Amino acid sequence: MTSLDRAESPVARRARRDSAHHAPVAAEFGETLKLAVPLALTQLGQIAMMTTDLAWIGRLGAEAVAAAALGQTVSFMGFVIGMGLVSAVAPLTAQAFGADNPDRLRRALCVGLWAALFVGIPITLLQLCGETILLWLGQSAPSAKLAGRYLDGMAWAALPGLWTIAIRGFMGSVNRPAPGLWIMIAAIPANAVLAYALIYGAFGLPRLDLLGAGFATSLVSWAMCIASVIVAHRVKPFAAYRVFRDLFRIDWRLMRELAAIGLPMSGSFALEYGVFGSAALLMGLISTAALTAHQIALNAAAVLFMVPFGISMAATVRVGQAVGRDDPASARRAGFVALALGASFMTVMTLIVLIVRYDIAHLFMGAGGAGEAVELTAMLLLVGATFFIADGIQTVAAGALRGMSDTRVPMLFSAIGYWVIGFSASCLLGFTAGFGAVGVWVGLSVGTAVYAVLLVARFALKTRAVAAP
Repeated sequence: MTSLDRAESPVARRARRDSAHHAPVAAEFGETLKLAVPLALTQLGQIAMMTTDLAWIGRLGAEAVAAAALGQTVSFMGFVIGMGLVSAVAPLTAQAFGADNPDRLRRALCVGLWAALFVGIPITLLQLCGETILLWLGQSAPSAKLAGRYLDGMAWAALPGLWTIAIRGFMGSVNRPAPGLWIMIAAIPANAVLAYALIYGAFGLPRLDLLGAGFATSLVSWAMCIASVIVAHRVKPFAAYRVFRDLFRIDWRLMRELAAIGLPMSGSFALEYGVFGSAALLMGLISTAALTAHQIALNAAAVLFMVPFGISMAATVRVGQAVGRDDPASARRAGFVALALGASFMTVMTLIVLIVRYDIAHLFMGAGGAGEAVELTAMLLLVGATFFIADGIQTVAAGALRGMSDTRVPMLFSAIGYWVIGFSASCLLGFTAGFGAVGVWVGLSVGTAVYAVLLVARFALKTRAVAAP
């Protein structure tokens, strides 16, 4: 029996389950917010680090910015697979926590760390071959060479990044996501200083330009990973779980369970990322202004997306804990409370975006930005009003379903919503109907809305079926 088992008696555990079962909706809102706020801020911190990197790289010239964008595309092609797989740690550990099973919780994190190693090594090798891949994809030799130099430095960030995701999943599942936020807050200025120093050769360090930008990302990723390991091993309440005690004893049965949950998540992420990447190609066929407007509007959406993504992660934990307690009523309540939070936030933020849409365009392009691109950006942000809300709802609904270990059917829904409906509608409206960039975004909005409806309907039906006597 572990110290964690002794710390809570069977009577206390039973009382905790009963109180969780009878928790009112208001209490569920509070518990979800306590999880979602630090998780969302952590994701926004990741955006802040990427923005800082791009700001420093921008001083190297347009070619460097384009090369960094190409490098990040290659990087994400592989990383999204590992990210989905390792993200399955969160529902598994949340369910174990809800079931008062610290041994399974510990083993779930361990198999997540091993899965990260197994997939992280190929991802690293993929990124180290970035120049070859980009040449194979038809990019010019100079651009591919610059992007390859960037990836030579950034490739080493994949493995620690995946390990950190696994440990954050564990921390969130035991209702303690704050350490991940504090580590991120410390990493933002460290990354800014290190990236500047390695790109431009400041503070006595060598000038490495794009290679330096990549190395800075890798070094900071390793530092964040090491800090996460120390916190999980030594800081209360995590230390009581002794999560690294059986690290070298792999539970292959649980590994298969993690893969069964995580690989469809990887597929969903890839389908979603792929449709927006393909939409950028469509915009490039329309005009340079259309591509520029698309990227700006998508960047605005990405920033907004981080908050419902944090709520989604909280939904995974709250629903997973209820599933572990064998409490379907609480699982249903947790999912719909998270959906209400996500939809409310995105509705308010969408109204704000509509009001300041011209300011957003000028923020990215400057006061003297091209008039056509500014007008088109504002128009896409207007069209995107429904897209932003639907995007927030779909990610929260997907998170709630992940808490129930339901990921295969949502991957099918992703293919239907984003590709069968969304991408097809974008092509038809953008080109056949002649609506151009606006038509492409209407298609994306329709596809995202269909995906959101399918996910919410599935969660409603599954929780109703489980709750039925």
